[in-house]
Amino acid sequence: MSELRSILVEQVDRLIADAGGVAVLRQVEAGEFPAELWAGLEGQGLALALVPEDAGGVGLSWGDAAAIWQVLGRHGAPAPVAETMLAAALLASAGIEVPEGPLGLACGTGPVPYGRHVKRIALLEGTTVALHEVGEASATENLGREPRDRVVPGPRIARGILPNSFGPRAGLLGRALIRSAIIAGALERVLALTVEWANTRKQFGRPIGKFQAIQQQLAAMAGEVAAVAVAVNQAARAADAHGLAGAAFEIGCAKVVAGEAATMGAATAHQVFAAIGITEEHELHHFTRRLWSWREEGGTERFWAAELGRGALSRNGSELWPGITARDPQ
Repeated sequence: MSELRSILVEQVDRLIADAGGVAVLRQVEAGEFPAELWAGLEGQGLALALVPEDAGGVGLSWGDAAAIWQVLGRHGAPAPVAETMLAAALLASAGIEVPEGPLGLACGTGPVPYGRHVKRIALLEGTTVALHEVGEASATENLGREPRDRVVPGPRIARGILPNSFGPRAGLLGRALIRSAIIAGALERVLALTVEWANTRKQFGRPIGKFQAIQQQLAAMAGEVAAVAVAVNQAARAADAHGLAGAAFEIGCAKVVAGEAATMGAATAHQVFAAIGITEEHELHHFTRRLWSWREEGGTERFWAAELGRGALSRNGSELWPGITARDPQ
């Protein structure tokens, strides 16, 4: 990890932690917008993090962005920072001036994260992106009780064409990379909570983490968490090397790994915690409910596995392995 990335990760982690931790998640689930937290994150320049410097942004790489998204995941992604970062990058790439404040990202007729709280949305249609006012937002939520609203676009402010590096599936690929990275971070938090509980909760006179069955579950979970982090890092590196459109293979792999790990990690955590993990007072369920929801966003693991399979079948046997290994930007 570069020095700049380490500093960014530390700053974002401290800022969100100081904002109130799980209390912010409860605030979001109650329908409130975390305005104070958003102001702090926007003040750090995160909204324009992926916008090139010559367009008034910070000019971070996809790798830097993925590292930030993992930090967001470790705190339950309590604000639409990742969506705003992607929307701003898409708008700037099409020559559209990025407005201040949180942005919604609309792809087709799907729900818009935090749509009720944004004033403007980036609407993607193939290779075009348009900036719209929000006409009307109907409040809905996912299983994690996060805002996933139906938004009717209002008047169009600007419209532009995406460059080839983003491609016609920029919304899908960007959201898949975001969700994979956020899942990676959330799983790190769930693993840490579970290990701490296993070392604290006692049965038969000793911590349950001393029992081999629990140790085996935690070891398997730790392996899944590490695999997601590696897959996300590889996908971000590929996006930096080939552009978002050229990293579809790596992003698809990351989303498959992340989705499967989210299922296994959440199940293991609740098995170790038992009943206390689902109580309103405990923070575990705030993360596991989000993990279950994020699996479905940006394409499910089944969707991406089918796409990866079709890609493999389109190559002949002699080209498959060299084609995969030659993609590594290192």
